[in-house]
Amino acid sequence: MKRVILAAAVSVGSVVALVPPPAAARQVVPLPLGPSGLREERSTEELAPGVTLTTIVRGHKSGDDVWTLHVRLPVSGDPGPRPDPATATAVIAPKETAEGVARQLTEAGFRPRVEAVHGPGFADVRPGPVGYTVRVGRYATEEQARQDLPALTAAGFRAGTAYTGQDGGATTGPWRVHVLTVDPRRFRGRAAASVGGPLTEMDKVSDLVRASGAVAGVNGTYFTPQGRGGPAGVYALDGELLSEANNGRTAMILPSSGAGVRFAQVSTALTVRAGDGAARELDGVNRLPGVVNNCGGVGGDQPTERPQHDVTCTDPDELVAFTARYGATSPSGEGVEAVLDRMGRVTELRETRGTAIPAEGRTVQAIGTAADWLRAHARPGARLHLSQRVLADGRPVALSPRTSILGAGPRLVRDGRVWVNARGDGLVHTGEDESFYYNWVLRRNPRTMAGVDARGRLLLVAVDGRAAGFSEGLSVLETAQVMKALGAVQAMNLDGGGSTTLARAGGALVNRPSDATGERSVGDGILLLPR
Repeated sequence: MKRVILAAAVSVGSVVALVPPPAAARQVVPLPLGPSGLREERSTEELAPGVTLTTIVRGHKSGDDVWTLHVRLPVSGDPGPRPDPATATAVIAPKETAEGVARQLTEAGFRPRVEAVHGPGFADVRPGPVGYTVRVGRYATEEQARQDLPALTAAGFRAGTAYTGQDGGATTGPWRVHVLTVDPRRFRGRAAASVGGPLTEMDKVSDLVRASGAVAGVNGTYFTPQGRGGPAGVYALDGELLSEANNGRTAMILPSSGAGVRFAQVSTALTVRAGDGAARELDGVNRLPGVVNNCGGVGGDQPTERPQHDVTCTDPDELVAFTARYGATSPSGEGVEAVLDRMGRVTELRETRGTAIPAEGRTVQAIGTAADWLRAHARPGARLHLSQRVLADGRPVALSPRTSILGAGPRLVRDGRVWVNARGDGLVHTGEDESFYYNWVLRRNPRTMAGVDARGRLLLVAVDGRAAGFSEGLSVLETAQVMKALGAVQAMNLDGGGSTTLARAGGALVNRPSDATGERSVGDGILLLPR
């Protein structure tokens, strides 16, 4: 194992090694986290020929960071009377709302402070003020902060604990970053997406790694709750499209060799054509009809057809196809369902949804006006032809058994430069409440990322977070900056938060997942498999 310790010298930007590093490590770029003088320690080991694992520990707990009570604010923007605990759901609000709640807190005997929140500039978002927060108290530990929560609740306010080191502003950390580097010229295995079993089930990354005999693996795409379907965005596994795109959101196109990985804005165009020539748009694949996770659908979805991360849009008139990868049976409910054999011939038309999915065929479910169309054109014996086009940056992508596609986002690095398409990838929500943007984009969280460097090596990165004094996590901007510092010329964000997991051979965890219950079950993983 190689171990390198870096620290900044007195002059800004200069770096000296406290222990003589090997020649290859002398070009290491310190992570752009915190002040330039922070201590940074790296250890690297080879997991397999062409696969290395580097763990980077940077910084230390800051004496300026404290625990505080973060007061929740009325979503409406109207400070009005004291907020009703049942409706005070925002954590960030316009200035007048925050100041109104602060006055109420003062009248109740508390000493609140109103803090402005500013956001950075992204590729499609201007820098500037985002909103204001209201906080009470400064505490050395979270336990001490929790002791004052009952008093706020008794006074009619809602609040939670927050650690200022995770706000996204100035801090000294610490941070823990774990980097898998895969050289496709030396690694004799393959990079593969894996869902374990049916899409409706979830698995822990450690179990996926252990069961497959993988060298290592990380969590992958965004996913829907267990029992409702799998990926919440475009997903193709070994050339089979298992989930449609969120209208141009970022995705990774992953050849099994690990060479030629690329990132693009991916969209899908799906159509059902009946034997009598009638055609209709196919709204989705392997998901509940009428429920569009992360939005970005087609055909009049509400409230928007734009991607909206962690938002569920709806459409009362949809056609959705199901394959055997979804599970043994399709979801039940009102509507109509056609059962197709492997040649696309309708073997049954059911006046309710929910049936066995043929192993070599599929079913098509319909609700609303789409149900009327299916009744008219999918009578038993008729044929339905389902066509699909996958476009990456507007150009067709040929799905082959050696290619997988994993949607997530946002984009982090493009052509060697930090490039975050926050609005295009659904991080800017419609409406006035900026709480999601504040919590998910600006504040520090655990993150998982994928990228490629100038040498064509695949980078899979897991960053611990939400662990005060151990690892604070990254904001979205920091995530992009870290990937660039690690050498990525192209990179994107994967699922993160409690999903962030990196495991090595045998299923041993490398990072520390942030959920209080330990490692979370996820929709899929990216595995490094031996041949």
